[in-house]
Amino acid sequence: MLIRIGTRGSKLALWQAYHVEERLNQAGIDTEIVTIETKGDKILNVSIAKIGSKGVFTEEIEEQLADGHIDIAVHSAKDMQSSLPDGFELIAFMERERCNDVVVSRKQGLSVKNQDAFILGTSSTRRVATLKSFYPHIQTVPVRGNLQTRIRKMDEGACDALLLAYAGVHRMGYNDMIAEHLSLEEFTPAVGQGSVAIEVFENLETNKKQAVRTALNHEATETCLLAERAFLKTMDGGCSIPVFGLARLNGETIDMQGGIISLDGSESVRKSRSASKDKAAELGAELAREVLDNGGAPILESIKNQSI
Repeated sequence: MLIRIGTRGSKLALWQAYHVEERLNQAGIDTEIVTIETKGDKILNVSIAKIGSKGVFTEEIEEQLADGHIDIAVHSAKDMQSSLPDGFELIAFMERERCNDVVVSRKQGLSVKNQDAFILGTSSTRRVATLKSFYPHIQTVPVRGNLQTRIRKMDEGACDALLLAYAGVHRMGYNDMIAEHLSLEEFTPAVGQGSVAIEVFENLETNKKQAVRTALNHEATETCLLAERAFLKTMDGGCSIPVFGLARLNGETIDMQGGIISLDGSESVRKSRSASKDKAAELGAELAREVLDNGGAPILESIKNQSI
């Protein structure tokens, strides 16, 4: 059995693809890696929100899945839109890395909690809005590209530090540049942050699909991400909407917090609830409805109007 693995070509994306390959090889499955450039990789001079939130990092890869040129696609779970195109599905979620955000810099002692102002590079609407809410003295500038490109831009003077997901920083070996770990209570992550998702098209042979799922899926992570993705789908939030959600498994119970924050950080709605782990998707959808019914809907409408 040969599994052809589709991936973006950045160092982090390739790390994820090689990680998948290693796990499949350990299960006795032969593999081949195919690199694919996406719209999100080509357009680096504007924010993802302005490119469009649907399929920025996935569209070209999904075309190759549908054509049968690749068998599976490896994605950062946080890049996956809440509703996939017809015929596509996520069949595995790999064990989640620590999912918090971090401040990365070559300068010592930088902290958003200090009163000293500095410039943070990020293109995430969620991170910018959260900073405006909790730490308005921190300035932000948009910085896009792969991790190495962002660090180069920082070194060239675009900003003093970067605001990034811990998982990517850790996987690329930049732990020594982490100046601060940000709390999950304030900087609650994007849905799926820290996990690798495996996407397939409906024409993939059943035996291949089952073999991949058996080798790669982490049940506890899958349970949490089913809740988070149901939350995101009900919220109707994409890359341009500062929606956040995090589910955690506690024995047989799944606990989840989630919400939305206005672009200027002045308004936010955050709710939490729990359910048995076999009700993960229902939990996520119910939490989203609670957020929307308690002030989230007008915030979401305002954001969408500003994005037009």
